[in-house]
Amino acid sequence: MKRVGSLFEKAFTKENILAAFYDASKHKKSRRGCFEFERCLGSNITALHKELHNGTYKPCRYYTFTVYEPKKRQIYAPAFRDCVVQHAIYRVVTPVFDATFIDQSFACRKGLGTHKAADYAQKALQITDKNSYFLKLDIRKFFYRIDRLILKSLFEKKIKDQRMVNVMMLFTDHGEKLGIPIGNLLSQLYALIYLNPLDHYIKRVLKIKHYCRYVDDFVLFGISKQSAIDYLAKLILFLKNTLNLELSKSTILKNRKGINFVGYRTWSSKRFIRKRSLYNYKVAIKNYKIESIVSILGHARYTHSLKYLLTLLKEHNNAQNLCLPKVYNS
Repeated sequence: MKRVGSLFEKAFTKENILAAFYDASKHKKSRRGCFEFERCLGSNITALHKELHNGTYKPCRYYTFTVYEPKKRQIYAPAFRDCVVQHAIYRVVTPVFDATFIDQSFACRKGLGTHKAADYAQKALQITDKNSYFLKLDIRKFFYRIDRLILKSLFEKKIKDQRMVNVMMLFTDHGEKLGIPIGNLLSQLYALIYLNPLDHYIKRVLKIKHYCRYVDDFVLFGISKQSAIDYLAKLILFLKNTLNLELSKSTILKNRKGINFVGYRTWSSKRFIRKRSLYNYKVAIKNYKIESIVSILGHARYTHSLKYLLTLLKEHNNAQNLCLPKVYNS
């Protein structure tokens, strides 16, 4: 694998740090941290540039809080100046690693996402035998179980500059023995990098033609039941021996049974949102939560659930009062 050098110098020029500030400030202009940084923009850019180049830069302490939807997680919110540094790294490092990712890794990548992942899954169900099987897997507490030494070795396989690797590693430590903090921009990229060996193992060694992954959920399509059992055993060993991870659960079903994946219940000819999303939608209508309503409608836009959701909205006589976009009022 060809290694890339001079990334530290490229990432931490004053020009790139300034561009990173503009990236970090999008949709955050009203936040105090952004305001304070921008108020003395020139001196703050110069201070970050100096700290990074003389080796004294250290991230500030995270602000932590807990969210409970869709499941309980502790979120680590970085200081705004650290967001700027992360964006500076992200701008330079992402193209280097993105070129190594397979096309069917759909999470946190430009032009991809849940809709594209759901489209791929539905297409895979359509083009494989309806009586063949799929193997759906997810990894137990993925972000909490990432081995930082393994992650560092994956950085070093592509990046020559040790200074760059060292700065990247500053955003992996959160006081625990294992794992990386949920809440950092870079944690999304690091998750992609960490599971990239899994993707290549499945595609190149197991030679699975129809396969896709979204963060720590991944599916092998169009296989026999015995093959699914055999692949499951091999993947358990690969995850343990190569990435120090273990599976949370596994599902082996025939294609015609449909798949629950990336927030949708999908069959070869139809797709619905999950029951939990439907419940949340009804609660949002009842409580006049416009942002939640629009978000769920957007999630359901290309599914068979949309017509039913719009009917519910009209039944509650809220369409005009909630000032929804025209596309959802038609």
